[in-house]
Amino acid sequence: MRLMRYLFSALLLYSGQASAACLTRGTGDMGIVVERAAGSVQVIDRRAHKSLFRIEGLGDLSHASAVYSPDERYAYVFGRDGGLTRLDILCGTITHRVVQGGNSIGGAISQDGSLIAVSNYEPGGVKVFSASNLSLIADIPASPVNAEKRSKTVGLVDATDQRFVFSLYDTGETWILDMTDQQKPQIQKFQNIGQLPYDGLITKDGRYYIAGLFGQDGLALLDLWHPEQGTKLILQDYGKGEKKLPVYKMPHLEGWAMAGNRAFLPGVGHHQVLVVERDSWKPVGKIPVYGQPVFVMARPDGRQIWVNFAFPNNDTIQVIDTETLKVIKILKPGKGALHMEFAPRGEEVWISIRDKDEVQVYDTRSLELLHTLPVNKPSGIFFTARAHTTGL
Repeated sequence: MRLMRYLFSALLLYSGQASAACLTRGTGDMGIVVERAAGSVQVIDRRAHKSLFRIEGLGDLSHASAVYSPDERYAYVFGRDGGLTRLDILCGTITHRVVQGGNSIGGAISQDGSLIAVSNYEPGGVKVFSASNLSLIADIPASPVNAEKRSKTVGLVDATDQRFVFSLYDTGETWILDMTDQQKPQIQKFQNIGQLPYDGLITKDGRYYIAGLFGQDGLALLDLWHPEQGTKLILQDYGKGEKKLPVYKMPHLEGWAMAGNRAFLPGVGHHQVLVVERDSWKPVGKIPVYGQPVFVMARPDGRQIWVNFAFPNNDTIQVIDTETLKVIKILKPGKGALHMEFAPRGEEVWISIRDKDEVQVYDTRSLELLHTLPVNKPSGIFFTARAHTTGL
């Protein structure tokens, strides 16, 4: 009896110590910053501008992205080496990890938060996992390119009604994957959408999926309210007759900007931001900028557009006023200014400065630097507010 009491007391003590290591707080002002070279992330307090945990052992994070569970407690990190890792950001721990492919390029979480989908270059296709334990639910191979290779999958996003949408780089397709019945996934395929789709995005209302095309001018548009209409090519004359520059880094369409009835897109191979009218999808303007845009992002209220650039101009950020379509501020935060993330209501923007090993935080009203945080070769910044936004 005495031994049993001792063991029970020890168990309570151990349990108390384990729970004491986890934070007891809300998650709404938290996030993670990827340390790409170290294979780690920092869990941060966005409001206090400080690091809470460093979580190591996440593999190759050279092109990492992340999504959150609906309760904001768990982050799912997609590594370039095929790693899929589930993090408990209140405890600063890895709860589950699988290496599900050989070369991955991002992922998404389903509308209800129960499924995690991962897009793979190798082997080409999409795999879907349980969000609770990362067990495999579905394996969706891409179209074959030849007898030995399947197409790379790119531009994977979540959509309404338990659907995922993605494109096939080598075969020029867009697929809708419906996971309503997890035992019998349904696939709707759209072929000949354009040459070499390299990335995709979905509008925040979940209606339009747009694939960027690297092999030709234009973008492929799919109306998810009316998929029976198929895809159509938009902005096909963009860049026509103009000499393109070498592309040092592909733009990220997921970070495109919507402001009012206008979309702001990075120009592939051009020192321009393209202004497009929503719904008609016709260009209404071109804004000359400092270099080739990578991320073109809107402040949450749509009043400003923040743009960063590919090498060799990746030391600069330009801020554009969406009323005048003019550059109103040029910032020089340092080499490797590659990723930006706005606070949910837009009062701040966080920018990773890879070559300075720091994250810089700017006030979006004064456009002045407020804080810096030491981070080892930072890249992606992901706040928990993403849990409640389609396509992020």
